[in-house]
Amino acid sequence: MTTRMTVKPRPVLHSVTALALLAAGTCFTLELRKAEAGSPPPAPALAENALAAPLAAPGAAEREPLDRSWQRLRNPDRSVLRGADGELLATFTDGARTATLTGPSRSFTEPEHTGARIVTIDWVRLLPRAWEQGAERERWFTAWLRQQLGSTEADLFAYAFQYTAGAAVRKDRDGVPYAGDASFGPLPKGSQNASDRLKQSDVPDYLGTPHTFPDGTTVRPDPQRYRSLDCSGYLRTVVGHRGGYPLAPDDEAGGGLPRTADAMARSGLGAEVVPPAPGSAGGTGRPASLDTLHPGDLVFFELRRNGGRLDHAGLYLGRDTDGHQVFISSRAEADGPTVGDTGGASRLDGEGYYAQAFRMARRL
Repeated sequence: MTTRMTVKPRPVLHSVTALALLAAGTCFTLELRKAEAGSPPPAPALAENALAAPLAAPGAAEREPLDRSWQRLRNPDRSVLRGADGELLATFTDGARTATLTGPSRSFTEPEHTGARIVTIDWVRLLPRAWEQGAERERWFTAWLRQQLGSTEADLFAYAFQYTAGAAVRKDRDGVPYAGDASFGPLPKGSQNASDRLKQSDVPDYLGTPHTFPDGTTVRPDPQRYRSLDCSGYLRTVVGHRGGYPLAPDDEAGGGLPRTADAMARSGLGAEVVPPAPGSAGGTGRPASLDTLHPGDLVFFELRRNGGRLDHAGLYLGRDTDGHQVFISSRAEADGPTVGDTGGASRLDGEGYYAQAFRMARRL
């Protein structure tokens, strides 16, 4: 039992006691700071392309949480957000709207065409506008980041796999299918050869409804191409119709992602992260390095060696569980989007068909 005693207040003694406690607290705080300063956490290892100067701190109203920091890297020029231990949280590339955020691990498979498995913590989303150095201090971006970092809402990768073989049909409020197993295109009359499937199937064809583009042009679907997407039409569906990137109705109109693979590659949109290498007709050749590739990049190929014209395009996914650098694309041989080996392994490394035909990459 504790005996409670009543005593008269002693202002002088209380003041002395308070000063003593304050002094002790100050000493403790200083010692703690000294201890923390004496054993800082190891700095994250940076690539050789790291800039020496860190980004300027955000303004007081938009200050980054204390457990995060910004850093500038080059080749390509970009800003990266890191956590308390130096772990990568997000990457934003100058001139591009494509952002890669670190999130929960997930896996993607396509059992009908391959045993390959992609396990990734990368979530690829589109910024409301193209990134530029200093945007981390702007309110439009800080609001976007708060909403998107850690979000498990569908991203470009999730959209991409909603069109592979066996993918379930998804319908909008009007009952119009906007996702589900897509074909590449119809076979010409009399042909049974899968590689003969016709190109030119785009967003309106898959949806089966007229589509009005941002410039006001309305394109009507071809009934023979219902639920079909060629390689560029597939990317336009994933990145544009689903992801929100503006689409042009053709290669000439401008104001959005062009219609064909060649026009996409040479459009100047976003950032060119793997430039074409000199060495063949049209100034294209196989790039010497894949080091600058990042999940979410658009990759372009010269399959038919037709004067340097790029005639195939896909979406880079990163490495699969076997360590290969893989992409997903819609192709005739597989009759639609695939990450499998039908018509050639979906790899950029090695000496396979698509690896040798790879020419350049762009980050939208």
